[in-house]
Amino acid sequence: MKHDQMDKIAVIDFGGQYAHLIANKIRRLHVLAEIRQPEDSTELFMPYRGIIFSGSPAFSAHDQDSDWNKGVFDLEVPIMGFCFGHQEIAKHYGGKVEQHGREFGPAEIEIYRESPIFKGLGPRETVWMSHNDTVTEIPEGFVELAKSHLPDGSAPYANTAIANEKLRRYGFQFHPEVDDTVHGDEMLSNFVFEICGCKASWSMERYMAEQMQHIKAQAGQRGVFLLASGGVDSTVCAKLIGDAIGPDNLHLLHIDNGFMRKNESANVLDEFRRIGLGKNLHFVDATERFLKELAGVHEPERKRRIIGETFIRVFEDEAAKLNLSDCLLGQGTIYPDTIESGGSKRADLIKTHHNRIPLIEEMIAAGRVIEPLKDLYKTEVRELGELSGIDPKMVWRHPFPGPGLGVRLLCSDGKLPDKLAGRADEEAVSAIAAGFGLKATILPLRSVGVKGDLRSYQQPVMLWGESSFENLETCAARIFRDVTSVNRCIWDVTGRGVESAHLLEAYATRERLDLLREVDDIMMRAIERHGLMRVIWQCPSVLAPLSLNGKGSEFAIVRPIYSERAMTARPARLPAALLKELQSEIARLPHISGLAVDVTTKPPGTIEWE
Repeated sequence: MKHDQMDKIAVIDFGGQYAHLIANKIRRLHVLAEIRQPEDSTELFMPYRGIIFSGSPAFSAHDQDSDWNKGVFDLEVPIMGFCFGHQEIAKHYGGKVEQHGREFGPAEIEIYRESPIFKGLGPRETVWMSHNDTVTEIPEGFVELAKSHLPDGSAPYANTAIANEKLRRYGFQFHPEVDDTVHGDEMLSNFVFEICGCKASWSMERYMAEQMQHIKAQAGQRGVFLLASGGVDSTVCAKLIGDAIGPDNLHLLHIDNGFMRKNESANVLDEFRRIGLGKNLHFVDATERFLKELAGVHEPERKRRIIGETFIRVFEDEAAKLNLSDCLLGQGTIYPDTIESGGSKRADLIKTHHNRIPLIEEMIAAGRVIEPLKDLYKTEVRELGELSGIDPKMVWRHPFPGPGLGVRLLCSDGKLPDKLAGRADEEAVSAIAAGFGLKATILPLRSVGVKGDLRSYQQPVMLWGESSFENLETCAARIFRDVTSVNRCIWDVTGRGVESAHLLEAYATRERLDLLREVDDIMMRAIERHGLMRVIWQCPSVLAPLSLNGKGSEFAIVRPIYSERAMTARPARLPAALLKELQSEIARLPHISGLAVDVTTKPPGTIEWE
C-alpha cells in the first residue's frame, strides 16, 4: 500500500522536543504519521485524516501573533494541540493566553466532562507538564474538559484540557505523547481512531524495508564507513547498513577516545565480531589526542564540540590510511540527538551532540552522511534491532552517549559561575525543603537542563535528611515550580549534609577519568547485582570538582532513570541495600568528597549533566 493510499496524521512541528515523539507514538498504533512544517501550504494538509500541533520553545505565545499558516484551521478535519499547540488553538478562536501557572514534571488532572478524547479513562489521570504559559480564558464554543494540580493536591489550574466537539478541536496543556502521561497512548488512540476515523496500516517492518531501499539508493556504488561506539544505536545502524549493502561494503571504526567505560573498547570489538561484522572492523586508541585537545577546557558546549570535531578528524585520518576517503559516513544518530541540538527549524539548542557539530552538518548538506535511525527513538531502535536479528542482550544495553564520560566529567576553571542564585532563592529552597522534613542548599556549580523546550544552564539543589523516595520527588517538583534559578535536585546519600561547598579547578585528565570509570563500574555492577538492568533505563555517573565540608576534591553523583525515548525521564528508585553498598564502595575511592543521587525529572534536567 502506497503512502497516499494510507490513512495518515500530520504532526506540525513547532520546534518542541516531542514533535517526532508524537509521530512515533502514532506509528506504534500502526497509523502513518508525517512531520509537517507550520509554513506548509494548506493544500499539503488535505490528504490527512487529522492534524496535531506540537509544543514549542516559544516563551511569548501569550503576547504575540505566531507567524505560521493558519489556513489549516479552515480544513474540516480534527485538530488537536499539545502545550503551545493547545494555546495556539485557544488564541485562534478568541481565547486568552498568559504567562501564568508554570508546571514541570508530573501532575494530576481531574476530568469532569465526558468527551470521546477521554474515552475509557478514569476521572483522575497522571500527566506530564512542561510549560510556562497557560490558557486563562477559553474561546466561545469551547468547554473545559479537565483541570490539573500537583501530586500533593496543591495549586489547581484551569483549562488543562479544552474542546469544541462540533468543530472537532481539542487542546491539552500537558503532553500525552510522553510515557510519563500514564494513559497518554489511549488519548492519542482516541484521537486517531475514534475522532479521525483512521484504519491501522503502518508497521516497523515497513519502515525497515523503506530504509533498506533508501540506504541502497544513497550509497550507490560507494561504501559506508561507520563510527561504531558499540552502543545500541551504532550497532543497529551497522546491522541495517550491512544488510542493505553487504558486509564487504561496510567498514566499522571503533575509536577509544579515552572516555569509554572500564574495559569497554575490548568488549565492543568482541561483540561486533560475534554478530558477524568483524570483517572490516578497525580500531584506534586516540586517548592522548583527545586529552590534548581538551587541555584547559571546562565549558560544556566547547567540550562537546571539541570531542565531536576530534572524532571526525580521527575518522578522516583513518579513512585516508585505509583508502576509504570516498566512502559515506554512517552514523547511528537518533532523533533526540537532532532535536536537542536544535536540529529542526524552531527547536532551541539544549546541548550539542557530537554527531550534530557544524562539520557533520556540512557533510550532511553535501550528501555524505547516512543516518537510517535519525527519525527514531530508543524504543523504536530496539524494536528494529530485534527485528534485524541482533541478540536482545546487545539491543537492551544501557544507552551510552557518543562523547562518553566526557560529558559526565564536570570541569571548572575554579571560578564561581556568573549569576549565582541569590539569598532569596537559597531561603526559598530551604523553606520548601523544611516543609518536607529536609534540609537543602544550592551548590556552586551548574548543569544543562531543559525548561519549556528551552535550554537552561543552572545550579543544582542538594537535599539531605531521612526521606522516602516519594517525599523527595514531591519536594523536588515544588522547588522546580517555585524557584526558577535551579534545574536539578540531588539527595545526599551520606546524610552528612553541606556546611561548605567549594568549586575547584579541574579539567579532563586521565587520572580523573580513571576515577570516574571506577565510580561508574561500581554503579553498573550494583545495578546488575540487584537485577535492575532492564528496569533502570540508563544510569550516568558524574564527577564534579567540588570539595564538601573541607574534604576531598571529587563529588560523585549517580543518575538512575526510568525512560523509553530519552525525551522525558523520571528518577529511578534505588533499594536501600544498593545505596548502602554504593556508599561503602565509593567512599573508599581516593579524593571522593561525597555521594548523591540525582532525583530530577526530565524536564527540567537533561539526562546527562552536560
